[in-house]
Amino acid sequence: MSNHSKIIAAELGVAEKQILATIELLDEGATVPFISRYRKEMTGSLDEVQVAGIRDRFQQLRDLDKRREAILKALTALGKLTPELEVQINAAATITEIEDIYLPYKPKRKTRASEARKKGLEPLALRLLEQAAGDPEQEGQSFLNEELGVHTVEEALAGARDIIAEMINENAEARTIMRNYYQQQAKFKSVVVAGKEEGGVKYKDYFNWDEPVKSTPSHRVLAMRRGENESVLKLELVPAEDGAIALLERQFVKAANANAKQVELAIQDGYKRLLAPSMENELRGFSKEKADEEAIRVFAENARQLLLAAPMGQKNVLAIDPGFRTGCKVVCLDKQGKLLENTTIFPHTGQGNIRNATESIQKLVAKHEIEAIAIGNGTAGRETELFIRSLALPEVAVVMVNENGASIYSASEVAREEFPDHDITVRGAVSIGRRLMDPLAELVKIDPKSIGVGQYQHDVDQNKLQAALDDTVMSCVNAVGVELNTASKQVLAYVSGLGPQLAQNIINYRNENGAFKNRESLKKVPRLGDKAFEQAAGFLRIRNGAELLDASGVHPERYALIHKMATDSGCSVEELLKDVQKQKQIKLQQYVSDQVGLPTLNDIMNELAKPGRDPREQFEVFSFTDGVNEIADLKVGMKLPGIVTNITNFGAFVDIGVHQDGLVHTSQMSDKFIANPNDLVKVHQKVEVTVMEVDVERKRISLSMKKGPSPKSDKPKVKQARPKHVSKPGPSRPTAKKHEPRKEKALPEGDLQMKLAALKDKFK
Repeated sequence: MSNHSKIIAAELGVAEKQILATIELLDEGATVPFISRYRKEMTGSLDEVQVAGIRDRFQQLRDLDKRREAILKALTALGKLTPELEVQINAAATITEIEDIYLPYKPKRKTRASEARKKGLEPLALRLLEQAAGDPEQEGQSFLNEELGVHTVEEALAGARDIIAEMINENAEARTIMRNYYQQQAKFKSVVVAGKEEGGVKYKDYFNWDEPVKSTPSHRVLAMRRGENESVLKLELVPAEDGAIALLERQFVKAANANAKQVELAIQDGYKRLLAPSMENELRGFSKEKADEEAIRVFAENARQLLLAAPMGQKNVLAIDPGFRTGCKVVCLDKQGKLLENTTIFPHTGQGNIRNATESIQKLVAKHEIEAIAIGNGTAGRETELFIRSLALPEVAVVMVNENGASIYSASEVAREEFPDHDITVRGAVSIGRRLMDPLAELVKIDPKSIGVGQYQHDVDQNKLQAALDDTVMSCVNAVGVELNTASKQVLAYVSGLGPQLAQNIINYRNENGAFKNRESLKKVPRLGDKAFEQAAGFLRIRNGAELLDASGVHPERYALIHKMATDSGCSVEELLKDVQKQKQIKLQQYVSDQVGLPTLNDIMNELAKPGRDPREQFEVFSFTDGVNEIADLKVGMKLPGIVTNITNFGAFVDIGVHQDGLVHTSQMSDKFIANPNDLVKVHQKVEVTVMEVDVERKRISLSMKKGPSPKSDKPKVKQARPKHVSKPGPSRPTAKKHEPRKEKALPEGDLQMKLAALKDKFK
């Protein structure tokens, strides 16, 4: 433990005592949100990112210890463990280093070298490796043995070279040198598989592509691997062969004689047959791991921004899932999101139907005192919005809502459980309406991979992706806080210390006993013990309950402290919550103790000032430009309002209300250099963009957020050969089109990340 804590402290730049305290809390079952929020004195106010980093790195070191222990045990069983070898293994800092040390002793299948050893050729190999002056053929003569199958001198020398080749492949120093060489010098080399040219057209620019591994961005690595997995591309990761062999010769060739020539031949064979394939596989794994990490980071950040989008709050909402021929599904929800009524209208299929739809909407708005109308942004979304706005409903906000993933929810077990007597169209409309009221509460019911804010999320390590998304959702849920008496099972499951089973137990208890009167009554929930209560209580809210502090983010373990503050101030807790001046007069230093320090006291004062404050931004109604409903309505130079729907490493996608997101490439985001789009924009942010280029046929739109002069032309510019821009990315395979790089290799048609990877070159 202490050694691990020293390593982590050095890597993360925090004090070792902070590491030790955090690991102790984690081992006791504390969650990341709980530690960062309610145990600041113990950790020195480490935030969620730091706590999660400590958790993950400590787990890596534990896994390293397990592998170290297994290898030491294996070597002992083989009778190969020496004191020197044990020191080496215990000093190894990575699993790769340990595996390199273990490799020569690792039991393996039959190899050319093992067969040569059976023929008694290992002494000859060692003599050749010494590279003393002499004639190797004469040396080999003494190893001829008909019974063992060594019939000629050349057979003897070939077997000896096989042994040398394997020794070089298993040499830890050689593998380290070669590993570094591959990481610095290797290139991705991609060619099309014969006969796949036509069917694999979306990968056409990878049909003859090469690029240094160390500088290939995440999305391009994943794109090429996908092409390989689909048997369209043949992909290699190789450096210059002569450079690799030169490094090995520098290490192993010690003379200039005939025996040394045999070693050189063994090096060439060992590199091509053993070391090169091994290094390529390692580098494949390494580059994939790095690509996954970046793609997961982008996805998790986008998901966080979407989950923390501003809620409209508790309103009576009419929600519409738009459609043309099949009609628009309409639902009415009360302030708690309960389904009151549903119907279908057909405003896009004839004058008579428009009249009926108008009357239906007007009656529903009046009957249920509707305050807002949510309209899904999919097919027929803008047309339905225009129809609703034409009704001029007084004091009713009309809002377009991103419906990504609504269909996934509507067909899910969660939706069937909530609405067993309604079909998927009704469930989808309910989801759209609830997203307007509280995006977080609704989106947690959907697999985050299905909400359309990532890049290549289906190509990355799914276990790591799920872990990152679980962390993200838990962080968001606990940052906002959860209404104990109205929250769904899905939301409660992400509360610190709970999980699916305790969440269900809470729902069951609530159904059987009515609303919780206070946080303390949580302890009556079956199987919810003291530890779970400690972890969860501060993140659960009970408004209008017997204990006023239950509506705040103050943990129950600090209620007594606040009551003492109120008493010392000569007032009740209720008065203290309402009186800002009394709060300001509290001298925090006099309440510092061994358990409570200034970080916690400052948090308490912030909660007293704004009990249960929602950290999300204030909701603002947004409207697209009237008259711009389809891509054909766009003209170069138009300035339009839009909403950011997705962020990638190369830019941001923006919904401008034409059923097709446009791309603002990083080069068009600002007059200044932008390395990371997340530094400038967030998912769901409202922005103003200028139309730079439109390809009506391919439905691709190029946008700019720069404040400079607009393009001169007022006509859509269609570039037939290589359109610059892109279509909206779907949840599994985004698509895009882009400029070709200086190498005159544009990225493949039909895949967003592939097509835009080289766009940076144009704007350098």
